[in-house]
Amino acid sequence: MLLISSMTIIIFIITIIVMMLATLLSKKTLLDREKCSPFECGFDPMNSSRLPFSLRFFLIAIIFLIFDVEIALLLPMIMIIKSSNLINWSITSLFFIFILLIGLYHEWNQGALEWNN
Repeated sequence: MLLISSMTIIIFIITIIVMMLATLLSKKTLLDREKCSPFECGFDPMNSSRLPFSLRFFLIAIIFLIFDVEIALLLPMIMIIKSSNLINWSITSLFFIFILLIGLYHEWNQGALEWNN
């Protein structure tokens, strides 16, 4: 019992020493304007925030989020194919994919996917 408790203390001390060494060795010594400033999507944060920018960046981000969430909804559908009724699963899957294709067609038709406007 004494051996286990002393071994635990030794492991704890070694862990603390390794964490302190990692903290000391990972410190950056060169400080300049570019390294200390946050990176904000290619915009210089030291300039005026009232400069015009393209809203297409935000539109593409929203489109990405919508179609990224669809992957999170489609993957479980593949996993439950064996445990569900095939006809109900097919109808639900095709309906969901149809809605996504309508959304993609709408975005394409509105010109949201083109950068050269």
